[in-house]
Amino acid sequence: MSTVSTTRAPARAVRTTDPRPRKSKRRQVRERQWPAYVFLSPWMIGAVVLTFVPMAVSLYLSFTDYNLFDPPRWVGLRNYQEMLTEDPRYWRSVGTTMLYVVVAVPLKLGLALGVAMLLKNLSRGRGFYRSAFYAPSLLGASMSIALVWKALFNDGGTVAGVLDTVGIHTGGWVGNPHLAVYGVVLLTVWQFGAPMVIFLAGLQQISPDLYEAAALDGAGRWRQFMSITVPMLSPVVFFNLVLEVINSFQVFTPAFAISGGDGSPADSTMFYTLYLYERGFTASHMGYAAAMAWLLLIAIGAITLILFRTSRSWVFYADEEGR
Repeated sequence: MSTVSTTRAPARAVRTTDPRPRKSKRRQVRERQWPAYVFLSPWMIGAVVLTFVPMAVSLYLSFTDYNLFDPPRWVGLRNYQEMLTEDPRYWRSVGTTMLYVVVAVPLKLGLALGVAMLLKNLSRGRGFYRSAFYAPSLLGASMSIALVWKALFNDGGTVAGVLDTVGIHTGGWVGNPHLAVYGVVLLTVWQFGAPMVIFLAGLQQISPDLYEAAALDGAGRWRQFMSITVPMLSPVVFFNLVLEVINSFQVFTPAFAISGGDGSPADSTMFYTLYLYERGFTASHMGYAAAMAWLLLIAIGAITLILFRTSRSWVFYADEEGR
């Protein structure tokens, strides 16, 4: 009886060589990204043509004397020097705008937060009231609403009549240099719908368990608001604050409509953007207006940076350890 031993031949490693050259990783990434650039190209072209090029031209014009009819004449820092040292109306416009920002932004955010808290606890009709309160945000920036607002606060208007019936004699707000700016403030505060919707979304993200635990520990509503609502809602407050501050520095339409475009009475409604418009399109001093626009951009950027810096001490993020 014979045994047959079979030995399996070792498998030979077969090296397969790809005749095609291997693409570098960077080239593969570029090939995957080019469809995204194709879809983004309309926006990128628009950003360059409609934003970056006009900004570069505006920066150049801020160093020139340009009146729309003659070629620009280079004057260096003359526009900035005149603005900061020789133009009292410029500083009045800065003061009026700062007063508006300091008064309007806190009032608007406070009212938006209060209404959002009421709607959060509303069991029926929340959608209706949310839409009703949001509607002024859609309409308030229009010229027609600003003109209606002017009629309400004008001499003999509805507001003056109502205040007279309760013994408060203010006359027309529009013609009073001490009250005209507050008419613009009230028009802005009336448009609290957009931050209200954002506040409402933030309030709905806070767990009810936190309030139940605090109530079991004996915390009242004010303590719950200060210890739970405010810290948990601080990122939303910060978001709304930044948006409202930036928008408030650019207020134009209400001031133009209520003052008739000239900042009357007695420059009490001469906001920064309104004075910029007057210098550029009424006085045809485009170089000066361009310099004003760049200083406004720098001021808004600086204030926004300060807000971000200070937010580290009062904005609470749940995913950050130790806070």
